[in-house]
Amino acid sequence: MLRTIIIDDETHVRDTLVSMLDDYCPQVKIVGEADGVVTGMKAIRNKLPDLVLLDIRMDDGTGFDLLQAFDTINFKIIFITAYEKHAIEAFRFSAVDYLLKPINPEKLTEAVERAERLVQQTFTTQLEALKENIDRLSTQNKKIVIKTADNIYLLNTRDIIHCQSDDCYTVIESVNENKIVVSKVLKEYDELLSNVGFFRVHRSHLVNLQHIKRFEKQEGGLVVMSNDQKIPVSSRARERLLELFESIAGN
Repeated sequence: MLRTIIIDDETHVRDTLVSMLDDYCPQVKIVGEADGVVTGMKAIRNKLPDLVLLDIRMDDGTGFDLLQAFDTINFKIIFITAYEKHAIEAFRFSAVDYLLKPINPEKLTEAVERAERLVQQTFTTQLEALKENIDRLSTQNKKIVIKTADNIYLLNTRDIIHCQSDDCYTVIESVNENKIVVSKVLKEYDELLSNVGFFRVHRSHLVNLQHIKRFEKQEGGLVVMSNDQKIPVSSRARERLLELFESIAGN
């Protein structure tokens, strides 16, 4: 059983979570509730939970204030947030689980199941990335957590050169790392990175526009990257890519 504490300053949110967990998550045992940072710290120290559902903004501080009170975070965390859409990117890039208010029971169930599987040692890296990304909401240089079977990588998006599809995997090339193979499809990285300067030049290739050295027109088109790799450009993407070049040149 996952011994669980709910920390949120809204009574109706806590009540909703209690009801949903009871209905959909039989592996959860609720051992406490709290309505703020101070009461939350006390509840965690008294109850020693396996899982904490933690609100981001509360009357007496933030979820981050609460976490900073602990030298070691030895419990799993699912953040609860009403942040606007652009702020949610910080959570996605950091690979940290979160639930949007109002709470969706299916999303809650999925997050709890992931928490059961989570190796807690990875959370420190994810939390640091989340803090930095929230501070960088208005910039394109975010940090992204890349998890493989053997390692956890924390990369600046500006350092990623190219992502390539390999069936159900994605191969990520960056300035400072060798190729990283991740068990996620390219579409997920396309959705995540397209608004921070990446472009899908081909169904199998996602490139960082900052790392394009030149465009070669022969054979339908190729982009040459900063590491001298040549990437094919599909006929569908070619026109849009040239428009992007014109836009950059105009600036």
